[in-house]
Order: sequence, then structure tokens, then C-alpha cells
Amino acid sequence: MAKLLAYYLPQYYPIKENNLWWEPGFTEWTNVTKARSLFKGHNQPRYPLDLGYYDLRVDETREHQALLANQYGIYGFCYYNYWFGDGKKILDRVAKEVLLSGKPDFPFCFCWANESWKGVWFGVESQKILIEQQYLGKTDYEKYFYYLLDYFKDERYVKVDGKPFFQIYKVFDIPDLKVFVDTFRSLARKEGFPGIYLVAGISATDPLWNPKKNGFDAVVGSEFSALRYWKNNLIKNDSNLVLKFFNRLKQKFFPEEVDFNKRKKPVIIEYEKAIDYLISKEIYNYSYFPVCIHDWDNSPRSTSKSLIFHNSTPELFRGHIRKGLEKIEHLPTSEQFVFLKSWNEWGEGNALEPDKKWGHEYLKVIKEELQIFTKC
Repeated sequence: MAKLLAYYLPQYYPIKENNLWWEPGFTEWTNVTKARSLFKGHNQPRYPLDLGYYDLRVDETREHQALLANQYGIYGFCYYNYWFGDGKKILDRVAKEVLLSGKPDFPFCFCWANESWKGVWFGVESQKILIEQQYLGKTDYEKYFYYLLDYFKDERYVKVDGKPFFQIYKVFDIPDLKVFVDTFRSLARKEGFPGIYLVAGISATDPLWNPKKNGFDAVVGSEFSALRYWKNNLIKNDSNLVLKFFNRLKQKFFPEEVDFNKRKKPVIIEYEKAIDYLISKEIYNYSYFPVCIHDWDNSPRSTSKSLIFHNSTPELFRGHIRKGLEKIEHLPTSEQFVFLKSWNEWGEGNALEPDKKWGHEYLKVIKEELQIFTKC
């Protein structure tokens, strides 16, 4: 049975770090409400429909989100989790309150968003690191595991054959990846699980990196990251397939050299063209979970440095999510995952939550396509 997991951003309540870096009371809404149309036909600003400019400290908000997602066939949320090493965490309040309250009664899992935070994400010229992602070895990985353990034990936590589902966003950034993998696997068994289901965020441009040979169970397709950062792709590989893929991207979308950190105007890509690159066409001998993206526009955050998918529509998204579902139909039923990017990344024009322009139309497409897939 296909299970749709939507990425979930928890940055909708004030925290001391954002108050210090930006302004008192800063949340993702701060950027969203500053957004302006940059060209004719640009779909900005965007206005949330059902819940308005909500605060995730309010449990009724979280419950409404889960009810809405469930109504349209979404299986669960994949919360971004920020662990920077040595016990340093950010934006963990939402998950903590979900755990302790037992509400909403809705499946969830974590994606470790293991990267340093930089001001450039918010349109600031400086590349200054606001908070650095650190990898401090086995002892720190043990601390991280035990921080996660109560979540893993929760009956709502997504599991595959009893194994907690855990995604790592940037596996190539971890210098001692084998130590991390071995630590998490051994501790999972020690704590009574049959293991842990580890998933790597990997672009399909590098089929030579086999998750099974590196201690992982599956991959989540990161083709969007390859498109977004084609010039600075994390995967260091000189294979012809990789070069061919990036040359296609460059010729299609970036005929001139593009430095994403120095450009003076947005890169605008027609959504209809972009989606052809967002799900891998390769066939793998391991589990590959596609990521379906209904829209992207990070101009509220990055203005002139933004990447914009132009003219996204629910009907174009229909074809995209249909391909995503087709991509997992051969997998065992326990591993038929499709990721949705994202439930509520409003500052990047990437929220499936209803907005004033489209209402519930994208969600209706998800439900309709899932029903067709289930009947096949």
C-alpha cells in the first residue's frame, strides 16, 4: 500500500536563536508576509487559507493539520529534525509536544536535516555560519540515538517491519558514516527493535553509491537538490552518467554560468519542464522513494537569489505524482513510500496546505491519484 509522507517544517514559533539572528518574534511567517511579486504573473505573495498565520505552539493547529492531511490520503508527516551535535538542538518543541501529548494521532517520522545554518538562506549576502553542524563521533551519535529513542518507541512513529524509519538528509557530509550507521543499528537492536530502517537522501545521478553496501536500507530521491545546486552538487563522482545528467540540467535550465550565491536575479523555470527531472528514470536494485514537488518559490526568503518554478498547476502536479506512485508499485507493500515536498514550507513556496489561490486543489489531486493507484 502506498504511503505518502509529507515533509514538515517546524519553524512557526519564536525561538531565542532566530530572535537573536533576525528580529524578536521571527518565524517563517516573517519572510512569507514580506514577499512581493517580482515579475508579471509571479504567484507572490501567498496567503494561507484554512489556518491563517498559525503558531505551532497551539495544539489545535497541529491537530487540524493532521486531520486535513489524513482527509486527503497523506499517511504521515516527516518532521525535519535539527541536531547539531553535543546536545545542541533547535526547533524541537513541536515534536516534543506531539510526543508528550499523544496528539495528533497521526503517523510521523524524522529526517535529520544535518547541515549548518547560513544567513544566505534568507537572502543575506554573507556566507557566515549561524550554527554549525558538527559530527563528534560515536559517543555523540549515542547521545543522539537516545534523544530519539522515546520517539522511536511511540506507536505512531513510522516503522518498516518493526524498524523505525529514519532519514539522513546529507549522508556524504558525515565523515565517519560507518561509525554512525553501526552505532544506530547496534543501539536499535539493544533497545528491542529488530533494527533501524535507515534512508539516505541521494540524487539518482549517483547510482554507484549503493545504500545496501553502505549500511542503508533505501534512498529518498534528491533530484531537486541536484537541480537546485547543480554547480555545487555534494556527490563527488566523475562517472559519465553523472556528467550526462548535469549537462542535461545545464543545457535545459542554465545555458549561462550560474552561481546560486552571487546571482542578481531569480532563476525561473517552467514547472512543466522541471518535473521531468524530479523523479529518476533509472531502475535500481534497491528501494528508491521518489519526492514529488508541487511547487517551489523561495523568493520570500532569498529574493534575487531565489529559484522559482513558474506556472505550477494542480493538473500538472497530477501527472507528476502519478509518476511517483508508479515508481514504487514494484516495491514490497511495507516499503511503498512516496515523499511530498512539503506540507508547510511557506517561505519556499512549497506548502501543500491550502492557500488563497488554489484552496484544496493540490490535496484533491493527491487523494484522487492515490485512489486510482490503490484500485490498480
